[in-house]
Amino acid sequence: MMSGNGRRPRPWLMLAFGVLAQASSTVFVSTPAFLIPLLHTERGLSLAQAGLLASAPTLGLVLTLIAWGALSDRIGERWVIASGLALTAVAAFAAMFVDSYVALGALFLVGGMASASPNAASGRVVIGWFPKERRGLAMGIRQMCQPLGVAIAALTVPVLAATGGIAAALVVPAVLCAVSAVLCAIGIVDPPRPPRQAVAGEQAHPQAVWRPYRETSLLWRIHSVSMLLVVPQFTISTFGLVWLVSQLHFASLAAGIVIGVSQFAGAIGRIGVGVLSDRVGSHLRPLRWVSLGAVAVMLLMAVASSLGSVAAAVILIVAAIVTVADNGLAYTSVAEIAGPFWSGRALGAQNTGQFLAASVVGPVVGALIGWVGYPIAFALVAVCPAVAAPLVPRDRELVAVPA
Repeated sequence: MMSGNGRRPRPWLMLAFGVLAQASSTVFVSTPAFLIPLLHTERGLSLAQAGLLASAPTLGLVLTLIAWGALSDRIGERWVIASGLALTAVAAFAAMFVDSYVALGALFLVGGMASASPNAASGRVVIGWFPKERRGLAMGIRQMCQPLGVAIAALTVPVLAATGGIAAALVVPAVLCAVSAVLCAIGIVDPPRPPRQAVAGEQAHPQAVWRPYRETSLLWRIHSVSMLLVVPQFTISTFGLVWLVSQLHFASLAAGIVIGVSQFAGAIGRIGVGVLSDRVGSHLRPLRWVSLGAVAVMLLMAVASSLGSVAAAVILIVAAIVTVADNGLAYTSVAEIAGPFWSGRALGAQNTGQFLAASVVGPVVGALIGWVGYPIAFALVAVCPAVAAPLVPRDRELVAVPA
């Protein structure tokens, strides 16, 4: 498929639109969490009430990921992304003018439901326009858009909320999503797909009749691997700071710097492992290596915690890099295995599984730490990537996937 002027669109431009769309929606989903100090300390909401408001966009996102993916499989990615971002912008603008917290929560929920569209569709835009030998790098860059969106929200929302209240804070996600919707509607070109129906006298294209969830276990296994690898990832991101401060007696400022460096290093690491997958010609082999690496770093965390080692900061940074490195590899593999007619639903299912797994890490691992302490808890978390490693499909199993 060509662009409107008859030329093939530039892959890097399509990647830029995908990153813009995903980052903008992430800003909206992240914004309520940065409103918690205002809602709790100045507006009188309990932490539970403020936390419920903050979780509304994520709940909405989980509810609609697969539905948006199915729609993109039917009508293409361009209008799914643009319409989802436009609806997110409308919800954000509307939330600026409500007084009821119930109405605010409802609009956060609706906006979260709409914001799922880039999660489900933008990955296919990147996969569809990049050749196989450069998809690892492209998807590594694309996976950076989520920490980028969180960073934008973290830098802008608290300041605007402190000076102008909730309405001022919502200007950022509203404007970003509105501008992104327009740019994506104008600039995104849907990747080519083979025809759904067979031409008279010819057989249907193999991808048009491919049913990846029925004909192979590959997608089920990658979804399971990703859910297992979410456990060490969110253990580090959720409990890393409190571990440094309470267990290893780091100063709050020093611990905050370590966490900041670890998040930045993790984002860069996603690109690095993507480049590695391009070099070795496989996304699955590095995914298995990352699983084994996650076992090693969680055991190192356990050892550092039991010994009170000053090397804990370095170990945590390495752990942050390793435990997020699987995201782009798994995402790319899912899109390639699912094919052009199932990738939207498959990527929606991939994200849904990861969000659901992430939602239980906080309470379960938190309870585990309270029961047995950090060293044993970290060692037990290492069991998850250990189980994941043998589930990663082998490259030779991909012969069943139609080209």
